[in-house]
Amino acid sequence: MQILTILCIAIAPSLALLTYFYLKESHSSEPISMVMKLFLFGVLLVFPTMVIQRGLVLGLGENDFLFSFVISGGIEEFLKLFILYYTIYNHHIFDSPYDGIVYGVSISLGFATLENIIYAFSYSSSFFTLLLRGLLPISGHAIFGVMMGFYISKAKFLSQKRYLILALALPITWHGLFDYIMLVFQTNWILILVLFMALLWIKGLRKVKQANHYSAGFNVSNDKKFEV
Repeated sequence: MQILTILCIAIAPSLALLTYFYLKESHSSEPISMVMKLFLFGVLLVFPTMVIQRGLVLGLGENDFLFSFVISGGIEEFLKLFILYYTIYNHHIFDSPYDGIVYGVSISLGFATLENIIYAFSYSSSFFTLLLRGLLPISGHAIFGVMMGFYISKAKFLSQKRYLILALALPITWHGLFDYIMLVFQTNWILILVLFMALLWIKGLRKVKQANHYSAGFNVSNDKKFEV
């Protein structure tokens, strides 16, 4: 395939998903500059992540479970949360629950975009393979970002930093399960992943709806309602 075609196929799903979650915000839109800043941070995170992961594989050896939940899911989600926290947690523009989801999705899709481009140019991928990666891994990263953003919002607006544990643990768990399915199941893995992603999207969209609900007219006096 031509280079431009490959780039379009690799990038388009991320931009479409980022636009979807950005426009999903019902009360007010986040500054495009901050959204793109987090997206770019996600892109840049790919390089140190690859170095760390390579070192861990060489040091710990190859094990499907360890790779899925620690080397892949663990390292990637930890670094994304680390950057997300220190970029927006105390920033004045982070002023409603849905904001966390927008920024969580932004950094996750930035990471997924470059990862997908590298995959596209590293392997002789067919159109179907690239499309499948757009529908499954990239959409998976988007929902991991939803989960991370939802719980970082709960940590901030309920003033309970214990939710930061969930902001890390849930994305790692779902990410690890996704990778583990791809590594372990030799047959029918596409069907299993589709069912897995359907469940993940149902859970993710519930978080989106909940965060949007409490973002509408959000103020300090009603922040405890965000607990339900």
